[in-house]
Amino acid sequence: MASSLTDMYGSLHSNIREILEASQKSNNKVPLAVPPFNYDDYIAAIDTLLSGSLSMGEKVKSFESAFADYLGCKNPGVMVNSGSSANLLSLSILTNASLKERLKPGDEIITPAVTWATTVFPISMVSAKPVLVDIDKDSYNIDVNQIKKAITKKTKAIMPVHLLGNPCKIDEIKEIADANDLFLIEDCCEAHGAELNGKKVGTFGDLATFSFFISHHISTIEGGMILSNNDKYHELGKALRAFGWVRELRDKEKLAKKHSSIDPRFLFITAGFNVRPTEMQGALGTTQLPKLENIIKTRRDNASYWNERLSKHERFISLPIENPGARHVYFCYPISLKPRAPFKQRELVSFLEQKGIETRPVMTGNIARQPALTQMRYRRIGKLPNADYVTKNSFLIGNHTGITKKVREYVADTFEEFFSRYN
Repeated sequence: MASSLTDMYGSLHSNIREILEASQKSNNKVPLAVPPFNYDDYIAAIDTLLSGSLSMGEKVKSFESAFADYLGCKNPGVMVNSGSSANLLSLSILTNASLKERLKPGDEIITPAVTWATTVFPISMVSAKPVLVDIDKDSYNIDVNQIKKAITKKTKAIMPVHLLGNPCKIDEIKEIADANDLFLIEDCCEAHGAELNGKKVGTFGDLATFSFFISHHISTIEGGMILSNNDKYHELGKALRAFGWVRELRDKEKLAKKHSSIDPRFLFITAGFNVRPTEMQGALGTTQLPKLENIIKTRRDNASYWNERLSKHERFISLPIENPGARHVYFCYPISLKPRAPFKQRELVSFLEQKGIETRPVMTGNIARQPALTQMRYRRIGKLPNADYVTKNSFLIGNHTGITKKVREYVADTFEEFFSRYN
C-alpha cells in the first residue's frame, strides 16, 4: 500500500508539472503582478492539503523561524492571515492592558499620507488618531522633517512605511522615536529584504509587519507576519492572533497553575482575534523564502534596465531613486511626471494600457482625499502638497519575476514610442 501511495504521489507530481508547463504560455499582457510560484511551491501546497494537517502547525512555525533568521530577528515571527492583520495585531499588542507602557485611546500615531489603506485604518480601529504627514516626492517615503513638525504631547508612536520596497530613512526616524520616547512600528509589507546600511528593514523598530499577498516578492497567497525582538510583544502577538488562547505561549503551564479552576486546554488570557494562517500558507512560505534573493535580483535588474533606457526622457518624467546605503527591492516601478511635461498622467497611462501594460495609482494616493477618512478622527500636517502631486502625476507598472528580458524591452520600447511624439 505504501509503495502504491508513493507511486500515486509521483504520478500526481508529474501531472502537475505538465499542467504548469502547458499553462505558462506567453501573451501580450504585462500585468501588475503574477504569482511568484513554480513547481515546488505547488507541490508543497498540494502535499500539505493531502496530508490532512490544514490548520496552523509545524510548517507555519518553520516559516516563522526561517523568516526571522533571514531578517536577523531574535524571536520567530508571528504569522497571520494578511499584512493588514499584521498591522492591526501589531497595534493591538501595543494597546494591550497587560503592558505598563502602552497606547491609549486618543493617542496620536504619525504615518505617511501616501501608503496603503490598512496602514492608516488600524490606527483608528485601536482608538488612536492617525496623524498624516507629507512624503518626499523623490522617494515616495515619509518626510523626516515633517515627522518632527507633527510631534505633540499626544504623540505616542511613529508608523513609517518602506513604500514600494524603498527603505525610508528609518535610522533617522528611530533617532526621533528614541529621543521622544515613542513606539516605532515599521510597515515593511512591500519591502521583503530591503536594507539600510546592511541592516534589513523590520529590525529597527519595536515591531515590524510584512505581507505575503500574491503580488509581493514572496507570497503565501494571502498572509502576513509580525516581527519583534521584544519578548513580551512576541508572546502577546501569539495570543492575540488566536482568540487570546494560551496554548502557543511559553509560560502556558504557569498560567494554567494560576487559573487552575479552568481547563488548561481552553484558557484565554486576553481578548484576541482569529487571524491565524493555514499550514498550506506556511508550506508556501518555506519553499518561497530560499528564492527571495534571486527574486530581488530580478526586480533590481529590471529597474536598472528601465532607469537606463528611460533616463534620456527625464525632461518629462522622474525615475525612482535609491538613497545612499539603501537596497531598494522594487515592489513596483514608479514613475512621476514632471511639472512641465507636455502631457497628462492619464494620457500616458491610457497609452500604456492600450499596449497591454497594466498600471495603477501609487497606493491610495493621498489618503486624506479618500472618503473613508470622513468616518474617523485624524490630523494632518499642512496641506500635503507632495502627496497631492503624486496622486495626480504618478503611477506604477508591474515589476516581478514574470518580467523577462523580452518583456522589459517591450515596456521600454512602449514608453519611447509615446515620448517620440514630443521630441
